[in-house]
Amino acid sequence: MLRQFLPIILLTISNVFMTFAWYGHLKFKNTALWIVILVSWSIALFEYCFQVPANRIGHEYFSAAQLKTMQEVITLIVFSIFSVLYLKEEFKWNYLIGFLFIILAVFFIFKKW
Repeated sequence: MLRQFLPIILLTISNVFMTFAWYGHLKFKNTALWIVILVSWSIALFEYCFQVPANRIGHEYFSAAQLKTMQEVITLIVFSIFSVLYLKEEFKWNYLIGFLFIILAVFFIFKKW
């Protein structure tokens, strides 16, 4: 039973690395692009170290579509926290509405029809 939650934990860790790799450089706009690309790729390596096992283990319990849906929801949560705390951007009401529609998609993906 606990092993079913391991993919969620690994996907969350993976998404923290992914978010920093993809968006962390936005605070360093004066740094040369080639440097931020190398740093981002270095961070992304750690993302893959968690993402690949998450999908491998998770596929024992979930379909690929369910895994991808989980990953997207986790990405939105991690990114929302990151953008507010790290990038100091405002979280607007329309973002919440959009995210709620995505969560509605989770219902349709995971519902046993």
